[in-house]
Amino acid sequence: MKGYKMKGGYTGKILTVDLTHGKIGQQDTPEEKVLKDWLGNWGLGLRMLYDMTPPGIRAKDPETPMIFMNGPMTGVNLPGGNQLSLATKNFNNDFVGRSHTHGRLGVNLKRAGYDAMIVTGASDKPVYLHINDDGAQIKDASHLWGKLDSHETEDVLLKEYGKTASVGSIGPFGENQCAGGMILNDENHNMAHSGVGSVMGSKMLKAYVVQSNNKDVPIAHPERLNDIRKRWVAAVRSGNRYGRSGKGLHFRNDFRFIYEGIGFAAKNFTDQDFPEFGMGTSDQKITSKGCPGCPHNCSVDIEIQTGPRKGYVATISGGGEGPESAGALIGISEPGDWIYILDLYDRLGVECSVMGCTIAMAIEAFEKGIINKNDTDGLELKWGDAEVIEKLIRKTACKEGFGKILALGPLGAAREIGGGAENFAVHLKGSGLNMHDWRTGWGMMLSHLISSGAGFPACGSDSTGPEPDAGYPVHELTSPFDYRNKPEEAMKTGILKFMKDCVGTCGLVTWQIAGMNEILRDSLNAVTGWDLTVEDLLAVGERVMQAERAFNIRHGLTPADDHNISPRLLEAPKDGKAAGKALGDYIHGMIDKYYDLMGWDKYTGKPFKATLKKFGLDDMAKDLWD
Repeated sequence: MKGYKMKGGYTGKILTVDLTHGKIGQQDTPEEKVLKDWLGNWGLGLRMLYDMTPPGIRAKDPETPMIFMNGPMTGVNLPGGNQLSLATKNFNNDFVGRSHTHGRLGVNLKRAGYDAMIVTGASDKPVYLHINDDGAQIKDASHLWGKLDSHETEDVLLKEYGKTASVGSIGPFGENQCAGGMILNDENHNMAHSGVGSVMGSKMLKAYVVQSNNKDVPIAHPERLNDIRKRWVAAVRSGNRYGRSGKGLHFRNDFRFIYEGIGFAAKNFTDQDFPEFGMGTSDQKITSKGCPGCPHNCSVDIEIQTGPRKGYVATISGGGEGPESAGALIGISEPGDWIYILDLYDRLGVECSVMGCTIAMAIEAFEKGIINKNDTDGLELKWGDAEVIEKLIRKTACKEGFGKILALGPLGAAREIGGGAENFAVHLKGSGLNMHDWRTGWGMMLSHLISSGAGFPACGSDSTGPEPDAGYPVHELTSPFDYRNKPEEAMKTGILKFMKDCVGTCGLVTWQIAGMNEILRDSLNAVTGWDLTVEDLLAVGERVMQAERAFNIRHGLTPADDHNISPRLLEAPKDGKAAGKALGDYIHGMIDKYYDLMGWDKYTGKPFKATLKKFGLDDMAKDLWD
């Protein structure tokens, strides 16, 4: 390890897989200074992605790496200590690709002895990876590719390797390299954002199986963890998020928290007041199925109790984005229908907002007469028709007929359809957004619009709850339409979000909880043996934000991309909390102010040299400015 012995938090090894040449190898985890600057997960993954991905490489090119990265607290018995992140290129728009998952996958990888797995190249035939305590193997996947969805693939591989294994796999959306392809693992979990399943499909990699007989990961000071865990669990249970989504409460409360607090993005963001969506969800059989040791327990299994799909069991991840994308967004309110559609998204392996927004755009285009049955393979598109919507999803997964157009994603499909469809296609730079109608909270919305569409960038303090550690009082939302202060809100909550994306824990047990900065500091120091301060952690967060921006600029992002926003997102909703409030009247000034706060040049979009050098990113400053 180049003279550096790991005290805790890291195994010291990274697994490397070259699919082009069929080679397995190992390399050292970076030295201590690098780890302190980037920690792990998204931070360290992004740093390595930047170094490995020069401009001109597309997401589907064999040279594009897929960097599956653990954090120092992945595998540690602390709340949410199971995060595995993926750094690659975004298949949906070729900017940076950021995605996270939970469950047992990252824990098993850590216990098998690896801080990360880097996959490069592309196989000339379908393969999967088997990783265990003895190393890794590349194995034939011809019996899986083109035949099985993600859940069926997991079942087959678990039957071969045993229930203690963890499986990550793609479905036909990834195999056929459609927009929004995602990676599913451990039934209820997924790497949804950035089209990462389609990147994996371009490499002919169907799945990876990870298992270990080890039970422990390296910890410098294990004696400190019991007290820290007690503090952390108490903080989670007293926090804003636990009372809204803990133990599947979104489902058990018929999504009333979302409806009353935000409003629904119903019928392609044209109807925030769609109260029938969610009603009846609590009448289904809901079983919490959280990650081991986590007090939040957000994911669920749902057995449908009503309607023609009675008895069907869906395995659903936490949060409300998926249900809204499978329901209100496309006009479905019947619980049995949207639960089935959401499970179909998972089985076929497509991110909910990419597919949901694409279908919603197509239905609206049909309503407006831009397309007709001659274009849609004889299907009549209308809101809430679950039978037709299922056919559209399956056609898209196979790129069959009209589905070949829908496989381009919301923006690509709208451009292909023409007739002004681009004006009501909802997207973030051609990629998906975290699926709620954030026009009710402009801090949250600005955070999304300034991002590259790679996943949740920041939370603001005006929609889902305040972020006390960013200086916003507990239980006191900021004014949702105060455009003057939203840029600072987006920046400050973004720094926290990106820092928390690097430590190895799930965001739902760190988000909007007072005192979390100190809990994370104490946890990291106990695990690693370091002496980090809160200021050190905040510097990690901003360093990662600046590096992500530098990556995107280097790969073609311009200020015009930030200002070229889906028109539907800038319109004033006709009803709901934001009725009559048009973000478009203020957004361009808000973006300019955000640039100023972040130390970015408003003419080129680049972080200034001084900004990058402040965080030790001298190489990026040279790449962008010299």
